[in-house]
Amino acid sequence: MKIIVTGATGMIGEGILMAALDHPNITGVLMVNRRVSPLKHPKLSELIVKDFTQLTTHSAQLAGYDGCFYCAGISSFGMGEQQYNHITFYTTIMFAKELARVNPDMVFFYLSGVYADSSEKGKIMWARIKGKTENALNNLPFKAVYSFRPGFIMPLKTQKNVRLIYKGLRLIYPIIFPNKTLTYEEMLTALIRILIRGYHKSILEIKDLKLVAKQVEMGE
Repeated sequence: MKIIVTGATGMIGEGILMAALDHPNITGVLMVNRRVSPLKHPKLSELIVKDFTQLTTHSAQLAGYDGCFYCAGISSFGMGEQQYNHITFYTTIMFAKELARVNPDMVFFYLSGVYADSSEKGKIMWARIKGKTENALNNLPFKAVYSFRPGFIMPLKTQKNVRLIYKGLRLIYPIIFPNKTLTYEEMLTALIRILIRGYHKSILEIKDLKLVAKQVEMGE
């Protein structure tokens, strides 16, 4: 099984990438970045794309993949709605449209947010735009689209792109909020199972990811 990962320079994208490289069912990973990564692995290849909205010249390199984990994104802190919309909504949809064209049997996973607003009418700007992106992705001609909304994810010890606050919270958060905490192993185990078998919901909350990961652990 071959997958594409974007956003590997961010904490969640990096964690998913590293967990994917260790997963026995993953035979190849294409890391799509805007700049070169120092990470090397026998399963890993890299494609440098300066503008995610202009993918037509890269179609051949993007074809032949079973799944995509789209983890690219940016914080809305200090950003206006127009700029955040361009990065979060427009860029994501343009990237996904090209992938759907060259990989119609692909399963697309979008890293969203816990409080994403599917109604697109709420007062919180970033939540509205995340919700709008989720809704638009569902209309693209992929085999399936899932938006995953993880909460606190335990950083891997080998990760480099981890904010200092996460290093502190990883010691106490799982004890105080065990049902709102995921490991990367749990998350990727769940996502790979869903990639292979599907799931009855397109929005994957923390409880869904933990449930599917537990089912895999129990051999169900």
